[in-house]
Amino acid sequence: MNESIRQFASQVIDAEATAVRQVLGAIDDTFERAVRMIHDCSASVLTCGIGKAGHVARKISATLASTGTPSHFLDPAEALHGDVGAIRSGDVVVVFSASGETDEILRTLSVVKKLGHPVIGITCRRSSTLAKVCDVVLDLGRIEEACPLGLAPSSTTTAMLALGDALALTVMKLRNFSADDFSLFHPAGQLGRTLLKVVEAMTFHAGHNLPL
Repeated sequence: MNESIRQFASQVIDAEATAVRQVLGAIDDTFERAVRMIHDCSASVLTCGIGKAGHVARKISATLASTGTPSHFLDPAEALHGDVGAIRSGDVVVVFSASGETDEILRTLSVVKKLGHPVIGITCRRSSTLAKVCDVVLDLGRIEEACPLGLAPSSTTTAMLALGDALALTVMKLRNFSADDFSLFHPAGQLGRTLLKVVEAMTFHAGHNLPL
């Protein structure tokens, strides 16, 4: 029994590793266009997705925001009930959807396109409705889920996460985002302590109450 557990767990990791390696095929001229679009964005980058892809979109938005690119997550369900008003002139929208056919995504996208905002789509189906209406499409290709039923998002979301990180960190590199910049956005936690300068640690202390 233990051997079968370990064997299946190894299969899951191998399937997801294969999906990530497959993402290398999406690093092409289209990927570069997407990077330039985000880098040149004059306002904010909005990420959008629903379900598990929505969790990936939230994470990529957080990575963008913490590495020099103003960003926030746009919930497609809430967008249809007024939150689309959060989109401002100059914003770029990045949509995560494996199928490219999710109803809430497409309905939100129709409003975004009416407002004239550029859209980057990350999907597993180049023939999808999402892909047809996006300005730039990053095609992950056909990916087999690691789930034993082949249904639960697993390999697809891992691949999306890897490609989203590649986008965000490539833009970070183009911005020449430094360790000092990084420390400004990460003052707390272990990252903050690692990057903290002595003068900053002493700023709020006086007299004998000095950190050593």
